[in-house]
Order: sequence, then structure tokens, then C-alpha cells
Amino acid sequence: MNKKSVFRIVITFIVVSALFIAGYFAIDAYTQKVPIMSIRQSKKIGATYMTLNNPFFEIIDEQLQNILSTEGYTLMSLDPVLDLKTQREQIEYLIDQKVDAIVVNPVDYKGLRTVLNKAYKADIPIFTVDTEVIDEDLVTYNIVSDNYDAGVQCAKDMMQRQDKANIVLLEHNTANSACLRIQGFVDTIEGNANYQIIKRIECQGQLEVAMPLMEEYLQENENIDVVMALNDPSALGALAALESQNKLQDVLVYGVDGTPEAKRLINEGRMQATVAQSPETMGKKAGQAILDYFNGKKIQKNVVEAVTIITQDNIQDYSLEGWQ
Repeated sequence: MNKKSVFRIVITFIVVSALFIAGYFAIDAYTQKVPIMSIRQSKKIGATYMTLNNPFFEIIDEQLQNILSTEGYTLMSLDPVLDLKTQREQIEYLIDQKVDAIVVNPVDYKGLRTVLNKAYKADIPIFTVDTEVIDEDLVTYNIVSDNYDAGVQCAKDMMQRQDKANIVLLEHNTANSACLRIQGFVDTIEGNANYQIIKRIECQGQLEVAMPLMEEYLQENENIDVVMALNDPSALGALAALESQNKLQDVLVYGVDGTPEAKRLINEGRMQATVAQSPETMGKKAGQAILDYFNGKKIQKNVVEAVTIITQDNIQDYSLEGWQ
């Protein structure tokens, strides 16, 4: 929306109803969505996600916005592009803006205590989504998937299909959700000598990082049977690397998210499985928790959403075009 369009809309609303003025502009650098102003007295909510270069977080943000808007709340969404220092600065900024609550999806689950404590002392409640922070005492509400079980389900499926395997893990070590998925997988195969982890690759959960790192590893190592990826974007990066070297037919690729892209690849027989999360549910429940909190209702502090593995055996039960 250009500035002229915003101006015309504002003038129209003033003339017709004099109820409120609202404007939005896009900050292209990090796809931030920042409300400019509102005459109407409403709650201001800030949000900072580890990255918006992932449809999963875009869906959470969209659903959060939809729920909050039902009571006239405004949402300021920020993207630190996987940089901890930037996320700290963004939370500081939101505190300075005197927002009423802050939604956090942490870049580093161990790295935010100082700034979260500042929000806590300012009586600004913190709502965490998708992954916890280690500082649970500073958090009002937390909603996550059962990330450990996601890893367990992938490992169990693999063990049903492969009597033995050399396994590559794609990791994101500063995201607790990712750590739990990998830990669930590792714990499930622990003690069974038929399953060997031959490489652990840090890729921050990003397709564009996972793909070249996987390509590099494949050039030196032929004997790979399974890739367990912390999420679907990194799984897709591994899949692209395997396809580029004509090795995909020999390797099972597992992800976590349940993205439309992953489901289509499973349907085509090119990807083994993904464990489905629901960013739509996560965003809606987080939004409702914020509304309930400010309406004086009691809210459950920790919410864990069940997850389900999707393979060719049950892909027909899922839409290939959207999220759960």
C-alpha cells in the first residue's frame, strides 16, 4: 500500500465516521508489519520471531493478528533474522514503546534473560510460541508442539523401515524446539548399534543453509541412509542436495512441520515423512490467551500440542495445499 493510498483511506474514515485512523506500512528489509497509529484506545502487542523467512512463523503471526483484531488490538511484528543481538534490541524497543504484551519466538532460548527481566519489571507479560525460553519464571504463557515426541515418531518410523542406517542430523542448537526433536530421535535409537549417527550439521533450520552444507558433505561421504532434519525447510534443503547428486532414491528424509511442500513430496514418494505441527492452532491459541489475560480470565501457563507423523500411509488424510 503506497502513501497516497494510506492518506486516502485515512481521510475517508475521518469524514465518514471519525472513529479511528489506522495505517500500515511494510518494512521490506525484514517483512515487518508495524501499525502506525490508532485513535481508538486498544492494547498494543509486540511480537518478535526468530525469523519470518519461514512460512511456519508467518502463519502463526497471521492467526495471531486475526484473533487480536477481534477486540481491536494492534500487533507490531518484527523479524530479527536469526540474530540474537537484534532480537534483544527489538524487545528493548517494544518495551520503550510501552506495548501491553510481547510475543516471543526466541532466536536463542538461553540468551534473553536480561531483556525479558526488564519486560517483567515493567509489568509487560511475555507470551512464548513454538519454542520455550529457559527463563520460565519470566513467562506468562507458553505454547509449543510436543517436540520431543516428534523426534521419537520419526525414529520409530525409520526403525520400521530400515534394519540399520547411517544417519545425518540437521540441527538448530539455539532453538529448544529443534533440540528436543533431535534429542527425541537420538534417545529412541540409543543403544542400538545398527543405527549410527555419522554427522551432525548445524543449519539454523534454513533451507538455503542446509542445502550447500549437505552438498558438501555428500561429496565426501557416500554411505548415507537417513537424514533427520529438525524442520521441513532444512529437510527440503537436504532433499535438494540429494537430488542434485542423484542420491535421493537411496536415502530416507525426515522433517518436522507438515508444510504443504513436504506433504506434496511425501505424496510423490520423494520424502519419507514429516511430523505435522499446526501453526494455525498455535497462533490462534496464543492470541486467545492474550485476550483472556487482559479480560481477567485465568490462562493455562504451559500448553503442549500433540503431533502426528505423516507418511505415504496416511497422506490422503491431509490437505496438500495448506497447513493443519
